[in-house]
Amino acid sequence: MKQETREKLMDVSVATLATALYKRGLRSQVIQGVNPVGWKGKNMVGPAYTLRYMPAREDRNQLVEFRNPEHPQRVAIEQCPKGHVLVMDSRKSATAASAGDILITRLMVRGGAGVVTDGGFRDAAVIAELDIPAYHNRPSSPTNLTTNEAIGINEPIGCGDAPVFPGDIIVGDADCVIVIPQDIADDIADEAFEMTVYEDFVVDRVKDGVSIIGLYPRTMDEHATDFDAWRKAKGR
Repeated sequence: MKQETREKLMDVSVATLATALYKRGLRSQVIQGVNPVGWKGKNMVGPAYTLRYMPAREDRNQLVEFRNPEHPQRVAIEQCPKGHVLVMDSRKSATAASAGDILITRLMVRGGAGVVTDGGFRDAAVIAELDIPAYHNRPSSPTNLTTNEAIGINEPIGCGDAPVFPGDIIVGDADCVIVIPQDIADDIADEAFEMTVYEDFVVDRVKDGVSIIGLYPRTMDEHATDFDAWRKAKGR
């Protein structure tokens, strides 16, 4: 992704992005049921690299599987490109962990931009202290082998009811995570950046006692003039 696009997406909210996507008819891009594991104070932004789990079958999912150097969970951690977000389809099930602190630490050291699962993490308190954004449903201790089998790497998945294709742009803030189709990411970033500047102006005006009628959304010309002056004064 373009560095300019990444920088713009670092400073916008998922809510604003959801509105920009809604204008284009995209209504199901927010990954449902995931929350930050310790908010890092800045957005998570990066292209998606995916891992898909399926229901585990007992004869295929014994602890010995972790000795396999080609185990998809381990391979995904080792292959996720620098600057990408590892997104895991864990079937919206937190009955078993999608990963733990050792694997997420490895992802962090390799330069991963973040990690998302619609399941849960074990060692969540440790992951919360790592220098990598992480999002999950809830803490979960049992190994993923208990109910899930890692089966597909970097293929289209569903995560928290949102469609995720490899290379789609993932943005997470203090609330949740959204998926931006790769081919419109630059335009969405530009629009969301402009929306954010105007919304900051609106907040200033509302704090000053101005009515939202005609201001948000802007339907009165006087607010356009005030906004231009405010933006010039703020250098934005």
